[in-house]
Amino acid sequence: MGSRENGGVRVAVASDGAGGGALRPLGEDGAPAGPAYAVADLLGEIAARERADAPRWVWASTARLYPRLLEAGVRVARCHDLELVENLLLGHAGRYGEPRSVRAASARLRGEPVPPDPPPAQEATAQPSLFGDDEKRAAPADDLERIVEVHAAQQRAIADLGGFALLAAAESAGALVAAEMSHDGLPWSAAEHDALLTELLGPRPSGGLRPRRLQDLAYRISAAFGPRTHVNPDSPAQIIKAFATAGLPIPSTRAHVLKRVDHPAVPLLLEYKELARLHTAHGWAWLDTWVSGGRFRPEYVVGGVVSGRWATNGGGALQIPRVLRRAVVADPGWCLVVADAAQLEPRVLAALAGDRAFADAAAHGDLYEALSDSFRSDESTGGLSARAKAKLALLSAMYGGGTGEAVQLLGVLKSRFPDAFEYVEAAARAGERGRLVRSLLGRTCPPPSAGWRELTLAADDERDPPEAPAGGGRRNATPAQALRSRGRFTRNFVVQATAADWALALLASLRRRLTALGPPRLVFFQHDEVIVHAPAELADAVTEAVRASAEEARRLLFGATPVVFPMEVAVVDRYADAK
Repeated sequence: MGSRENGGVRVAVASDGAGGGALRPLGEDGAPAGPAYAVADLLGEIAARERADAPRWVWASTARLYPRLLEAGVRVARCHDLELVENLLLGHAGRYGEPRSVRAASARLRGEPVPPDPPPAQEATAQPSLFGDDEKRAAPADDLERIVEVHAAQQRAIADLGGFALLAAAESAGALVAAEMSHDGLPWSAAEHDALLTELLGPRPSGGLRPRRLQDLAYRISAAFGPRTHVNPDSPAQIIKAFATAGLPIPSTRAHVLKRVDHPAVPLLLEYKELARLHTAHGWAWLDTWVSGGRFRPEYVVGGVVSGRWATNGGGALQIPRVLRRAVVADPGWCLVVADAAQLEPRVLAALAGDRAFADAAAHGDLYEALSDSFRSDESTGGLSARAKAKLALLSAMYGGGTGEAVQLLGVLKSRFPDAFEYVEAAARAGERGRLVRSLLGRTCPPPSAGWRELTLAADDERDPPEAPAGGGRRNATPAQALRSRGRFTRNFVVQATAADWALALLASLRRRLTALGPPRLVFFQHDEVIVHAPAELADAVTEAVRASAEEARRLLFGATPVVFPMEVAVVDRYADAK
């Protein structure tokens, strides 16, 4: 999954922490294909080899090595990230949480004591000094030997797991994309952001005070409870006490609880909560910390969620509020190509299940509308349209809904599309039995905890009443609740993790195509959505690249399936105008 595919050429890389390092050519199977050699300028050697033959670089961690290469203006086409692949292989073996570093993997192979992984904070601290004198690392020959050893073991393991080679390549490509997005940054207008905050909150306050709008709401909230009452809207305890005094006891201050209460303070509290959340999570302090030089540069964590979805270390890059999208503005003469996969997870289910009728419906643009005929004759769910019924049934099947209207609609789904229904039901049953389930390419769910296994030993003799909540993960859960919770997790995992596999294949393909175009850069990725920052004259070419990449990802994962994965694309100057 990269440009200039060059057969099985691989090169193992080890840094000495002082600007130099050691390299060794490898075969596709991981066996040495030549002698190791030391270099005084590791960056220069990698750049030269990349220009010459673009090998697949085999290194311990893209997150630690690649940022320094990017700072030096060096980009590579392909890599094999040993830590990420080790994590995938450990997960496949049901050994989640075991150390994944090269040293740990090597120790397991040699029967030595396995060292723990360094905390993320240490990794982040070490990154700026990767090639500095202050980094304490083992001698390059020792590091290189372990890198070669671990890579060969991983290649042997991958060879026995169908689809896993694609997963390893996609995960490694995702690591390159993540580092490049952090380096390039998402175009962000500090002026627009400041103007938006001023519009919503008032002028920037000083000395830790509330912004003017929040302070005004705080006064009005207190006044709504009576002239002698002072309520701090940031204190749930005070709010609960104020409602109790007013004869309106509430269990919490969550928005859905407040919306059921008839009191003049409620709309003020809801507005306060929304604006306070914006001020805390993406206010002026966030702007000062995360935006510089017209770019927002978060640190992405590839595979940060067990399903394969990404996370971030601070900055909330994957949770940009809709209101703040006004601040994501393309450079002059450039544009933002914003694309997302329409109804991705239901389409993934259609492709996974091989349900012919369901797959035929998913060969159309609007999957829910294509399925709606199956629900037009259903008399349940009152005012819901047939399309809405189809959507509710599908989401209930994937996420484990089983109450109210969803029960009747699931019955329709089961009768019309039995193979699709059975696919997620089988995953749920496996989860309830404590088994592992996997994505199409082999990404594996975590095993249940020892506490879960102990709790559920009695499940065969216990049944909860129908109205009991299914929060099996919470403390004091009954065995049956814990079983249902695990089943809901695994039924969704097989779909969501395969959707993450597809998205990684999309990213790898799109990155290759954008490299061929030159200036365009991937600057944002969130589950099923990407943003490319590109010269305006290349907008059509980027749009074509996005759609071609989605088609390539479909073929790589699902072969000749009739299911389509349409990309909804908008070419805009600012992110807020995309939807």
